[in-house]
Amino acid sequence: MRYAMAIDTLKCVGCSDCVVACQTENDVPQGYCRDWIKETVNGLYPTVELEYRSERCNQCDNTPCVRTCPTGASLVSDGGIVLVDDDKCIGCGACIESCPYDARYFHPEKGTVDKCTFCNHRVTDGEDPACVSVCPTKCMYFGDLEDSESDVSIALKNRNYKTLAPETGTKPQVYYLV
Repeated sequence: MRYAMAIDTLKCVGCSDCVVACQTENDVPQGYCRDWIKETVNGLYPTVELEYRSERCNQCDNTPCVRTCPTGASLVSDGGIVLVDDDKCIGCGACIESCPYDARYFHPEKGTVDKCTFCNHRVTDGEDPACVSVCPTKCMYFGDLEDSESDVSIALKNRNYKTLAPETGTKPQVYYLV
């Protein structure tokens, strides 16, 4: 099993419902986020395109955050979801510095590092991550890449896609449909 997410950049309207759902579901302190909306403008006038993307931890296959963690607090769970064990995290920030996606932050109340977990607690109960479940445009697809009938597999099979910062060699598992 290998969990992944695909986000349709043609359907995303940048509403931030995914961000609010994540903050609520995961008790993210005000002023912090596990996911966010990125707006980019591509092209030159008069052929300009606006792209909205919901960004987060890319749940990489080649994880610099896990390799740089001195205590083993950053780890890869079954299904490839990258997690942080609060009991082992000393808050040193090595994983924050090594992440090419700026997807980790220091949680001020817990004193540990925090990040997107694809709502692992929901996924293990057979539910979609909170962000996917609330998206009003249904632009987010989640599931097992090894299951050819999963929503994410079907989306990737039928559309062109890109990943962020492929040059880093992290092999991200969040895909952007273009």
